[in-house]
Amino acid sequence: QVQLVEFGGGLVQAGGSLRLFCVVSGRPFSHYAMGWFRQAPGKERVFVAAIRGSGSSTYYADHVKGRFTISRDNAKNTVDLQMNSLKPEDTAVYYCAADLPPYGIYTSRSSYNYWGQGTQVTVSS
Repeated sequence: QVQLVEFGGGLVQAGGSLRLFCVVSGRPFSHYAMGWFRQAPGKERVFVAAIRGSGSSTYYADHVKGRFTISRDNAKNTVDLQMNSLKPEDTAVYYCAADLPPYGIYTSRSSYNYWGQGTQVTVSS
């Protein structure tokens, strides 16, 4: 069974940075394509960033492009999301997600079958 656990959320002032971590257990980690999503209060869960199983390719939503960076360490079974220049509108619960096969870049919620429990990120103005 695949399990995902996120760490690293918290409260930060606008313009600041946070780094989120997601630890994955189950199949060999490189078998999974990974993604990050977020859900603000009263809104739908939306795509943030994705990375292939090999880490060779990444993709970002327009609203975070240039500010956020997704990366993975297949030896440590982790996927990170470095968030810089944070804005109040980045406030949300952030979720990591995983699915097969590993060579895809998946931006749709329905593409992922495995999800973490989420970690809260709050950006104050």
